Amino acid sequence: MKYIDEYRDAELVQRVLAEIHRTVSRPWVLMEICGGQTHEIVEHGLDQLLPPEIELVHGPGCPVCVTPLELIDKALAIASLPEVIFASYGDMLRVPGSGRDLQATRAMGGDVRVVYSPLDAIQLAQKNPDREIVFFAIGFETTAPPNAMSVMQAKSLGLSNYSVLVSQFKVPPAMEAILASPYNRVQGFLGAGHVNAVMGYWEYAPIAKKHGVPIVVTGFEPLDLARGILMTVKQLEAGRKEVENAYPRIVTYKGNQEAQAMIKRVYETCDRKWRGIGMIPKSGWRLRDEYASFDAERRFAVEEIRAEESPLCIAGEILQGLKKPTDCSAFGVECTPQTPLGALMVSSEGTCSTYYQYRRSLKK
Repeated sequence: MKYIDEYRDAELVQRVLAEIHRTVSRPWVLMEICGGQTHEIVEHGLDQLLPPEIELVHGPGCPVCVTPLELIDKALAIASLPEVIFASYGDMLRVPGSGRDLQATRAMGGDVRVVYSPLDAIQLAQKNPDREIVFFAIGFETTAPPNAMSVMQAKSLGLSNYSVLVSQFKVPPAMEAILASPYNRVQGFLGAGHVNAVMGYWEYAPIAKKHGVPIVVTGFEPLDLARGILMTVKQLEAGRKEVENAYPRIVTYKGNQEAQAMIKRVYETCDRKWRGIGMIPKSGWRLRDEYASFDAERRFAVEEIRAEESPLCIAGEILQGLKKPTDCSAFGVECTPQTPLGALMVSSEGTCSTYYQYRRSLKK
């Protein structure tokens, strides 16, 4: 398949890896932001094929993983109401709340349904005018436009029974938070190509300049990732701290202007809590006041719900690149895909889930 097979060509990947080996002269720590990139790197063993001087650490780019515990508890409270049909992507159903998950809520009688698009939830609202339809609007910049579009469409259709539980995150503030931490180890970033396809990469230059780190926008196939690593290492070895695009077949500097306009029309920037990390200023979106009637938190009065993370889970340290899943005493023991303590063990893009599937033998 064009634009897929050629980026999985083992010979081409080996050539790039060989150039990385020739280029590197000292230790470097790089972070891939996206959980999808983490999955590809670990599945194909790219991190094990790199020279020992290069360490890849795994960032907070999994929207399922960073949705805060208290928001899961709010979802559970809403989904338990008899008048509600709660619509969610499937990978959210097993994310643990304080006492249970959405799958258990469904088993207890809650009307929880898996959808594949926010427009599926709109159709549920049209077909069930006597029920309240709540869509779990999670994600980064990639899902913000379709989620925003569903709110605009609900308003234009006059659907008074549709609302969204918003869990929308922005990547650049999280990068800033990681780099500003006194414990930061990250010396270069691999940018999440799908985020940049929407937002472009014009936001990254001030971050690279302020913190003195290269940022390379990178795709998801083995060759994309290897090239992104090579470009980052070349910058570090040369003492350059710039933003480069290693994914030009998809990403442009300005990104999708229409999608950005839609986000701006429906959402406004807000402080957002990240699961395991805590509050990051201006790192999320919420509905603007003119769309407040579609805000499920307000509609169902769950804004005050608070929750505490499990003390056994080190998800926050993993998401900041400070530790690996194999450093966790609960990994593969108390915490498994069948009995997850945190969201990182649930999502297919979660670092713990990926390590459990491909790296259990590395448990310390």
